[in-house]
Amino acid sequence: MHKTYSPDSVAPPFSNYVHAVEAPGDARWLYVSGQLGVARDGSVPVDFTGQAEQAFRNVIAILEEAGMGVADIVRVNTYLTDTADIGDYRGIRDRMLGNHATASTMLVISALAAPHFKIEIEVVAAKA
Repeated sequence: MHKTYSPDSVAPPFSNYVHAVEAPGDARWLYVSGQLGVARDGSVPVDFTGQAEQAFRNVIAILEEAGMGVADIVRVNTYLTDTADIGDYRGIRDRMLGNHATASTMLVISALAAPHFKIEIEVVAAKA
């Protein structure tokens, strides 16, 4: 079981994440490369919501292939290309991850690997 930290001496998180996550010493670690909103057939939704949901589906499929699940995620790094998508992203993240709060970093950057990509999500997971 992961232990989370959000001390009272630090400003509270802005949304559903925690300031730190500690995994047990005997955990098996999985580092998931950044996932874009690209479906298995190579299609990419035009809209942010479609891309974000597909990126999370890709992350979850990789976790499952490794014998892990959403509850094993300890950190999520998200890269967005538009600040207007932050609120939608938080809602999608909360829906896709349920009540599971992770350590989290979000960056808004000028571009991803190709101009039509709007989001990239990478995670670190640990399972004892």
